[in-house]
Amino acid sequence: MSEIIVFGAGGSAGRAAVGEARRRGHQVTAVVRVPSRHRDLDGGGVRLLAGDVTDADAVAGLAAGHDAAVMAAYDPGARPDVFFPAAARALLDGLARAGVGRLAAVGLSATMETPEGTPLMDTPGFPPEYRPFCLGHAAGTAVLRASAGTPDWVIVSPAGDFGSTGTRSGRYAVSGVDTAARVSHGDFAIALLDEIDAPRHHRTHMGVKSA
Repeated sequence: MSEIIVFGAGGSAGRAAVGEARRRGHQVTAVVRVPSRHRDLDGGGVRLLAGDVTDADAVAGLAAGHDAAVMAAYDPGARPDVFFPAAARALLDGLARAGVGRLAAVGLSATMETPEGTPLMDTPGFPPEYRPFCLGHAAGTAVLRASAGTPDWVIVSPAGDFGSTGTRSGRYAVSGVDTAARVSHGDFAIALLDEIDAPRHHRTHMGVKSA
């Protein structure tokens, strides 16, 4: 049994990660901006706390005593190109100080490269309205890629997108970009927790889809 902290536990991916971690017997700290909105998460092996993932001191304090972290947070009131790099810097700093050795972050398929070596968001026909959010994610990824030492990290994203439900089939496949692919939040959480319990990918961005 491990101690796992989930930043952004109130969203769909974060909630699924909390549920999968508990299913495996881990103790979980669920971090959200406003705990009063997510009281249903508290209890049963889950401790619900308020926290700011862009504050390195807060990350260090919250993460002390944990073995691994999941990053599934986003602040819709913040600019993506500010939030994601700030969160990445705070996580690298705070988790290292807390002695947390593994970080699994939720990513976007749009920032992954196609077989031709071009990020999906830079390919013809990609919706321009999504580009600022994708660029923010990419900026956060660049911060992780420039890091050295602990924590060891991996970015996990749907190879295409999430499915319409969180149904857990218990199966997934690792994949490159596949715009037609879908994965449920439940199966996506299995991939996240597999990369914590038995890491196979290190300092890279992997895609997953339904198997």
